[in-house]
Amino acid sequence: MSEEKERIEKLAEKVDELLVVLNNIAEDLRMVAASLKTIAVSRITQPTAPTTPPKPETPQTEKPLGIEDVKMMFPEDLEGLLNFEDKGEYVKITPRQYLGAENFAKIAQIVRGAGGDYVSAGKESHFRVPKIRA
Repeated sequence: MSEEKERIEKLAEKVDELLVVLNNIAEDLRMVAASLKTIAVSRITQPTAPTTPPKPETPQTEKPLGIEDVKMMFPEDLEGLLNFEDKGEYVKITPRQYLGAENFAKIAQIVRGAGGDYVSAGKESHFRVPKIRA
């Protein structure tokens, strides 16, 4: 019986070791996701000069943005403060709580960088990001 108990204890130790490794991997993945969001935001908010002008006879067809695309523009901490709603031609972004001046400014910068704007309408105030950028 003691031999079986030893094996169980060794297995429990292995499970504990695996949990530590998995927690480290999960933390690394969270950091990578945050970095990717930051890169995506910087690419969306920074205009890039085209290297060659588009040909007039070739119309550009840009895939419309979806709610998930718009969410990816925001760092995780800001995304958690917001609600996103598809309104047809644009994505409506409303705060879940009071944002404060600093968070409001960060969100406004991201929205403007994506071609969106802020609609001041009292309790119905919101940000909106067009699904198709001009």
